[in-house]
Amino acid sequence: MSVPADLNAPTRAARLDALRGHLEANTDSIRDVPFSDEVNNHVHTAYSFSPYSPTAAAWMARSAGLRAVGSVDHDSIAAATETLQACRMIGIGGTVGCEIRVNFTGTAVEGRSINNPDSPNLAYIVFHGVPTTRIDEVDGFLAPVRRRRNERNARQTRAMSDLLEAVGAPPVSFSDVTSASLAAEGGGITERHILYAASRSLMEWMQPGLALRRFVEEQLSGPLPDRLRTFLDDAHNPHYVYDLLGALKSSFLPVFFEQPSEDECIPVAEAVAFANSIEAISAYAYLGDIADSPTGDKKAATFEDAYLDELFDELERLGFRAVTYMPPRNTLAQLRRVQELCRTHGLMEISGVDINSSRQAFTCEEILRPEFRHLIDATWALIAHEKLATVSPQYSLFSAESPVSGDLFSRIETYARIGRAIDPHHPEAVPSAAAGIASFG
Repeated sequence: MSVPADLNAPTRAARLDALRGHLEANTDSIRDVPFSDEVNNHVHTAYSFSPYSPTAAAWMARSAGLRAVGSVDHDSIAAATETLQACRMIGIGGTVGCEIRVNFTGTAVEGRSINNPDSPNLAYIVFHGVPTTRIDEVDGFLAPVRRRRNERNARQTRAMSDLLEAVGAPPVSFSDVTSASLAAEGGGITERHILYAASRSLMEWMQPGLALRRFVEEQLSGPLPDRLRTFLDDAHNPHYVYDLLGALKSSFLPVFFEQPSEDECIPVAEAVAFANSIEAISAYAYLGDIADSPTGDKKAATFEDAYLDELFDELERLGFRAVTYMPPRNTLAQLRRVQELCRTHGLMEISGVDINSSRQAFTCEEILRPEFRHLIDATWALIAHEKLATVSPQYSLFSAESPVSGDLFSRIETYARIGRAIDPHHPEAVPSAAAGIASFG
């Protein structure tokens, strides 16, 4: 199912008004789509890089039968309020957070290739379950990160533009990049935005199809995989700009990529301490050795599997509360090892598939397998945590003052029951008294 165009309107108010109209009209029979048990906690929106506004992302989640969806944008939490409003209107669970890169300098795994394919010593982490009352604090925390990143983004854009001009292609300015983002509204700008601007420029300069694909291979990327060649040879391919971006990302990006500094990617301990202080759930994003990429733009490579035990020791020492991973990305053996280490180190497991291309499906059938169904419970626990911690920090899943007793894993079961009991149209009606919460135990 495609997304109605007006759900990607320029303003938040217009998008939500359009959603209200589509729900009343039951456009595409959206209210009649059967629910599955599936959830996705890691959807990128247009506030980082995505073809979907937060409203459109919620619509696509509902059209895929998901019962809950979470927005997680790079260096930005600007999608949060709209995500929660759209989910409430549609009637699905909503959760919000952000994703940032941090440095592991001074830790036991300093200097290693962790979970960032392009940068040793740097790693992606996620703040999940941010209480609504702390969204502004998170934005303030991320603002300097975005500023430093954009200084580097501007330099990368100039370097890329010089390379394009050297082979006869039109230049690209940083204003071209920012205009394709929501940076003015607190959104993040990533390397994908830079490549998107280049892709759009190339498509305007040369008709999409065989000639453009040959130009890209001969002048910019080198030989492409057969699958990408087929996509780029098709001038009528509706995903052309994202496929071209993927082709440029795999081989052209490294030519002008500038490594982030540790001023941009703050110390991991600082980031984890901040997340925990506002009762967000600090989560390490497990990548693992990969043979193929869900988005088609990452090469096969090895990452943290060779020293995973040591890494988990460090995650516990640093105070991480969770590990997040993507079931479609890894083998069952890899993820069983991660699950065992999470149990050993008292870390919550959170799942999600990062949606940032129109080619990607919002569904993740793997989560319905017996080995991963506990991740569905974890999603509802995450949602309950977020709503309850908004009422009071003492109701956080991780609070020592929580009226729900037991170890982390028994508390997750209790919070999952609370999460499922919340009316998605009225999530503010979550139990707000200690006795009410404890009664779920």
